[in-house]
Amino acid sequence: MSIDDLVRPHLLGPLISQATGDDRWMKLSARLITGGKSNLTFEISSEAGALILRRPPSGELISSAHDMGREVRIQRSLAGSLVPVPKIILYESTGDVLGVPFYLMEKIEGHIIGNDVPFGYAELPAEKLLIANALVDVLVNLHAIDPAAVNLGDYGRPEGYLERQMRRWNSQWEKLKTTEVRAIDELSRRLTTHLPSSNRASIIHGDYRLDNCIMDFYNPASVTGVLDWELSTLGDPLSDLGLMLFYWREPGEYVPLLIPSVTKSAGFPKKLHIAERYVELTGAPMDDVDFYVAFAHFKFAVIAQGILVRVDSDTMAGQSFGDLEVEVKMIAEEGLAGLS
Repeated sequence: MSIDDLVRPHLLGPLISQATGDDRWMKLSARLITGGKSNLTFEISSEAGALILRRPPSGELISSAHDMGREVRIQRSLAGSLVPVPKIILYESTGDVLGVPFYLMEKIEGHIIGNDVPFGYAELPAEKLLIANALVDVLVNLHAIDPAAVNLGDYGRPEGYLERQMRRWNSQWEKLKTTEVRAIDELSRRLTTHLPSSNRASIIHGDYRLDNCIMDFYNPASVTGVLDWELSTLGDPLSDLGLMLFYWREPGEYVPLLIPSVTKSAGFPKKLHIAERYVELTGAPMDDVDFYVAFAHFKFAVIAQGILVRVDSDTMAGQSFGDLEVEVKMIAEEGLAGLS
């Protein structure tokens, strides 16, 4: 499908104009922000400025995935908190305009750091340390928020979170797999039989990593926005830490195709620093960190399989991410190695 098919400017323009009271939105253009591997993200521009549109991919959608309403709800609830989020401009839930629910949010200026640090930005190791610390601090702030205080007390069921997560991702794997992967099955078995007993509960992001955050243009110690809340819920906060450690690649480590490699470059602190700062600020026990990192591998391997299926069915606006079949196997194998 073309960008115009996915965004429908002739219908979207009047809707934004009505929501903002600015007729300059009647004439707009759309640009796909590449790299979106689940929901599709577009920059919508006009003489009035720029906004960001989020919508599900085209084609058949997986049950419980791509829920625009959840992203909208949590971003509205966190507005004004110590966790910076973009302001929601409008939410269209019926699917009447684009054929699917979608929302528009403000565009926050700053750096989204993927495979490379922007030229002239955070060149010194001390500045890269500031980036790492800022990311951990925002995660700590998120986990410290009382869900009920921001009207998110019913946003999830933290009791039995890990058990339900294993059932959910096993179910997704069974729906999505195109070939048997022995490492996935073994990783699932070992995780399911060694679930930590956790009484911790908080709002969790579900996909917390450097390139889902916007760094201040001039100050590497400041996160100006946290993006991509599709997998957010109430649950075990150490699952967020485990996923952040999974994404935080170090020199000598394999870098999956779907993961930015910038933290592998010289000057970035190691995973141990991330974990130690989180523990220092939260007092969380670290006995089961290996489990949470392995669980992140399992979860991401299933996510990668889902991306593979969507790419093969041409529902990702023409994006391609390489040989994901090999990727799924290697991620699962790395997760198993971390448990041995």
